[in-house]
Amino acid sequence: MDDGAFRRRILQHWRTHGRHDLPWRTTSNPYAILLSEVMLQQTQVDRVIPKYRLFLKTFPTFRALARASTRDVLGIWQGLGYNRRAVSLQRCAQVVTQTYRGRVPKTYEALIQLPGIGPYTAGALLAFAFNMPYPMIETNIRRVYLHHYFADMSGVADADLLPIIERTMDRRHPREWYWALMDYGSVLARRVPNPNRRSEHYVRQSKFEGSHRQLRGALVREALQGKKLVPAQLARKFRRPVAQVKTILAELSREGLLAVY
Repeated sequence: MDDGAFRRRILQHWRTHGRHDLPWRTTSNPYAILLSEVMLQQTQVDRVIPKYRLFLKTFPTFRALARASTRDVLGIWQGLGYNRRAVSLQRCAQVVTQTYRGRVPKTYEALIQLPGIGPYTAGALLAFAFNMPYPMIETNIRRVYLHHYFADMSGVADADLLPIIERTMDRRHPREWYWALMDYGSVLARRVPNPNRRSEHYVRQSKFEGSHRQLRGALVREALQGKKLVPAQLARKFRRPVAQVKTILAELSREGLLAVY
């Protein structure tokens, strides 16, 4: 597709159908934007919005989050899943508070060193908090470029997408451009067979029911309720092998996800 036609299509969709009122799109506060990015990882927007607002109300700054107990942080996080994200976010808040006096650094090189921040999140902070152009890829962005530029190819690597993403970027308004791409990609997800299946990096999400991940979440909830975590009793309650329960409890303890164990 011609780059000019591509940009016009994306921006026209944004003007007409863009989700301009999402709460993290009405702020340039780096803390609020980082929170939204972490919450939105593998979690639907409708589930994130109320948790995002509650979390910001409870822990309104990096400093407030850094000083909170892990138990309180995980208590607010419940319902979003992937509890380790909350622990990583708190560790990030502690580093930002201690090393940067509560202010997020404005370079990719510094951001990528923070706990829990990967290449996409670092780019997202630059774009959404500071309106700085930086080429980045996430699920919806990848879907858009695969659909329009690699329609007849499979096994496409992100390294093949990045030069086109950089070439087509709106360098004056990267914040709005990436929002537009994401919204367009979310619509594509409902209208066409998933282009991301043609990505070299595509991984089908595993079944949740009966999974290792489901039991991890259940054991964290038990800990947050102040219950004594006895492996044999938990194995009977959740109908899982005692060895699996012990393994997960050890994982959660190492990751800082258990306030009581």
